[in-house]
Amino acid sequence: MARGSRDLIRTVWPAAEFEFADFTSRPPQVPWGQVRSLVRERVTGRLGMKRWLEGFDLVWDTRSGDSFSDLYGAHRHSVMSAVHEFAVQARRPVVMAPQTIGPFTSTRGRALARRSLRRSALVFARDPVSAGAAAALGRPVDATTSDLAFAIAPPERVGPPRDVILNVSGLLWQENPHVDARAYREAVQAIVRMLLSRSRSVAVLPHVLDSHDRDNDAPAVDALAAEFGSDLELLVPADLDDARSIIAGSRVLVGARMHACLNALSTGVPAIAMSYSRKFAPLLDAIGWPFSVPAEDTGTETAARVVELLADPSLPESARRSQALGRTSMSPVRPALAWLSFPR
Repeated sequence: MARGSRDLIRTVWPAAEFEFADFTSRPPQVPWGQVRSLVRERVTGRLGMKRWLEGFDLVWDTRSGDSFSDLYGAHRHSVMSAVHEFAVQARRPVVMAPQTIGPFTSTRGRALARRSLRRSALVFARDPVSAGAAAALGRPVDATTSDLAFAIAPPERVGPPRDVILNVSGLLWQENPHVDARAYREAVQAIVRMLLSRSRSVAVLPHVLDSHDRDNDAPAVDALAAEFGSDLELLVPADLDDARSIIAGSRVLVGARMHACLNALSTGVPAIAMSYSRKFAPLLDAIGWPFSVPAEDTGTETAARVVELLADPSLPESARRSQALGRTSMSPVRPALAWLSFPR
């Protein structure tokens, strides 16, 4: 999200400078952890949050791509909405970057979303369903685009070409609110066995690297490596550029991390998506990509469907078309940003 944001904004303002902030990279002026801490700082000004926000020309709110929702809990939605609100109060234009909007399942969640939308200088949705959710809350979007991955410059292909890259999601590997973790683990294991039995080579790629955060892919990758040993190639990218270069050099990616799939499609590589939430289908449909399977099915059903899709001869050409559609979809953002006014 950060790289796509930077690359897109610099097509409008080439000399733009950026400061990135989120839950894991918190500026000292913004007590990001709790709503009450943010409110206390807004009242006292002890840390200088308002002055810090006033120092920017633009606040670009990505909500991590899919966190403008109460799907991940009221706390996350409330904290992100509070930061958005205080940026508006600092008289900075705040833009809702291309992202999923909704679902909002609670009265409080809808109220917070309505306020953020109405207080935004511009709102972009990355799929038509999200655009409809914004309109239902009284603030139609300024444009419907695709994901910010399509704004990232294409990578160089380095290293040897590979056949199938498997992105295994640490989020789904453990107990989670989205799918049956046991069925997901069985599906991944069955996909590997089926592909190896067909003499396909498989490389496993963590897309969320090992960290203190429980939601990372390393434990799942380690479990697969322990089970299959040298039959699997293990790829641990050093950074985003490395990951995109590795993916760009493969024939196809199978993944349950949506941005692993989008990093593939945005480089013209087919991606079989193991979709587990509402964010997948509308976004992929909008770029003409039908190759996904529901991750909530039983393990063997999911695996069989994935292997069947991998044999589709139309995958390469379809991926190139979806890449072109995704890149073209970002075009409306540039003139909209160029028309923004910046109060002093």
